[in-house]
Parts: sequence; C-alpha cells; structure tokens
Amino acid sequence: MAWTTRTDSAVDEEQSGSMTGHAPRRSRPGATSALAAGSIVSGLLAYLFFALVTRGLGAEPAAPVSVLWSYWGFAAAGVTFPVQHWIARSVAADGGEGAVNSALPRVAVLIAGAALTAGLLAWLLREPLFGDGRATFPLLVVAVTLGSAAMGLVRGVLASRGRYASVGGVLVAENLVRCLVAQALLSAGVTDPAAYGAALLAGYAALLAWPTAWRVGAGTDEARTSVAFLRGAAAGQVVGQAVLTGGPVLLALAGGSPRDVTALFAGLALFRAPYTLMVGQVSALTSRVTDLVVAERHRELRRLHAIVLVGTVAGAVVGAGVGALAGPPLLWLVFGADAALDAGTSALVAVGTVFAMAGLVLTVVVMAHDRTRQIALAWLLALIPGAVVFLLVDGELLRVVVAFVVIEVAAWSGLLVAARPVRA
Repeated sequence: MAWTTRTDSAVDEEQSGSMTGHAPRRSRPGATSALAAGSIVSGLLAYLFFALVTRGLGAEPAAPVSVLWSYWGFAAAGVTFPVQHWIARSVAADGGEGAVNSALPRVAVLIAGAALTAGLLAWLLREPLFGDGRATFPLLVVAVTLGSAAMGLVRGVLASRGRYASVGGVLVAENLVRCLVAQALLSAGVTDPAAYGAALLAGYAALLAWPTAWRVGAGTDEARTSVAFLRGAAAGQVVGQAVLTGGPVLLALAGGSPRDVTALFAGLALFRAPYTLMVGQVSALTSRVTDLVVAERHRELRRLHAIVLVGTVAGAVVGAGVGALAGPPLLWLVFGADAALDAGTSALVAVGTVFAMAGLVLTVVVMAHDRTRQIALAWLLALIPGAVVFLLVDGELLRVVVAFVVIEVAAWSGLLVAARPVRA
C-alpha cells in the first residue's frame, strides 16, 4: 500500500496547495493506467473474499455474510459513489476544498442518519435477513454504512487532487485486507459468521494508509448544494444498483425455477464485470467534465454527449452479438452447466449491461452539471415501463430479463436528457 501512496506524490505535504484552496493537481503519467489496474484487481479480490467465506463456512452458515456483502454493494453505490463524486465535483467547480470542508458537518449528519436508519431496519428484520436474533449484524450494517462514507471521502479527496494511482491503491487495499483477515480466520478455525462480517468491515482499515486524504483544506466557501447533491445521487444510484443486481431476487419472487434464478445470477455477474471495472475508472471523469462545465466549453460537452449516444447504440449492437455467441459458452466455462442461459436471453442481459455502463458515464456527467435530482427522477420514471413490461410479457425468466433491459434503456434515455449541454 505504501508504494501506491508514493506513486502520485513523494511527500503529501508538498501538495498542500490542493488542501488550502488552490486548483486540484493534474494526474501524473500512468496514473489512470494504475487506476484501471487497481479496479480490476479490486474486483477480483472482492469475489475472492466472497469465495473464501462461502467455501470455508459452507453456503448455509455463510448466508448472513452474503447478505451483508450484498448490502456493502448497495452502500458503495448509495454512499461511497455520491460522496466521492460530490467531493471531486466541488473541488473542480470551486477551485479548492473550502466548500467541501464547510459542508462536511452537514454531510456527516446526513450519513449518520442513513446509517442509523439502515441499522434499525436491519435489526427489525434480523431474523429473515441474517437468521440471527443478536444485534451483531445490524451493528455491522451501521458500521459498513459509515465505512462506505469514509471510503467515499478518501477516494474523493485523492481523485480531486489528481492522485488516481492512489485511488487505485485504495481500491486494492480495501479488498486485500478483507481477504487476508478472512484467510486468517479460516486458518484459525473460526466458524462464527459474525467474525467474517467483521472481516468485511476490516477492509476500511486500509484507509489509514492515506492519512493526508483525511485532511480537507480549510476555507470559507459556502456549502451550497452538498446535501441535495448527495440525496439525488444516492437515490438514483441505489435504484440503479437494485435494477442491476436484483433480477434473481425478482425472478425468485415471480416463481422462477431455482435453476433459472442461478443462471440469471451467473449471467448478470458475468456481464456486470465491465461495469464493475468502470465504477472505479470514472473517478477521473468527474473533475474533467466539471472543468468543461465551469469553463463553459459547450462544444466539447456536446461532443462528449454525442460520443456517449453513438457509442451506446454501437455498443448495444456489439453486446448483443457477443452475448448471443460468447455468452452461453462463457457461462458454462465459468459457472458450470447448471448456470446456462440461451443465446437470446444472454444477448438481452448483455444489451442491458451496455446501457447500464453508458448510464454510469451519463450519471457522472449529470453530477458534473450539478443536476443530481434528475438522476433520481430518471431512475424512478424508468421503473414505470419496466413494470408494464413485467406484467405483459409471458414466461418468468423472459419477463424479468426484458424488464431489466427496458428499465436500463429508459434510465439511460432520461440521463441522456439530463446530461444535455446548455445551448451556447
């Protein structure tokens, strides 16, 4: 972890200008490549942690850890992502960290309220969710929410200072610590699922390796839209995460066979891999697009808008072909014969994922424009045609997959409108 911190700056104090109101630094050569590598390794380590727990404890005893792991994904979408990109956007727009510093107390209250609410719900539902009457896992839910906010703070500060290699290092260190702790517990013969839930929480200890990212530059800039920004972004991201990952749950509730539920889970996991990589990669995009917005470089913004439009359509066509031809054999290779989707269903899942990736890029662009309420609105409105399709299409698996694609396309369309540049 130490080498990652030094990659971007030999001594953090030498970069004190970024903490005292100066414009954020530009990234150094190779930093974005290091970020990409970190995103890939982090994703692999996240799945390794899950595999270690399930293989070490068994599927049934590991179930509460699986639920907590799933909640971690939602916390990353609804807390880490908005906090990180709020900081990156604010610093780029204001030319310093003063507004972020001023807003942090209000943001901390908002996050604390969200954490306590999530913990209360987890406590009320502790039996069906965790199969455990103790308060251990609800407390872990609270702690994961707070840890997700801390992760967003550190990643956002590092990204706003152009330290993208360090952002990649944070991504890797978080899940590496989890894997090491889980392996240590397994080696010691620990069988309490709560201990492995604590191992997931231990990943946030990696943030201590970047101490200067905890120090946000003081200033007198007024905190204007921080809470509204976070609420809009969080709401949209949580709905988007539910759409992207919730298909198997919806299929099970709709009466789908266990085999179809497993196959859909496998298909979504396979085609979601590029999306997971992109979540880390867009760290560098917020500041750059915000620079364009603040500088009123409308021509470049319109060009970006057109690239996303054309690229999404082309990507959907390519994705459909890849999904139909390569999807079934890849699923068989990675997950086995029991996790099989036919070519048509595989193609639909691939197309939906392409629109999800494009929607992620548009989300960052909308954030740069400080229009996060429209992110939430786009996702909420997208649920309407998805629900209609779900009710009209026959066949449990097909209706869930088609509804997934329709929601992703509808949300992408709404975000495309929200991301449109102003006319110059």
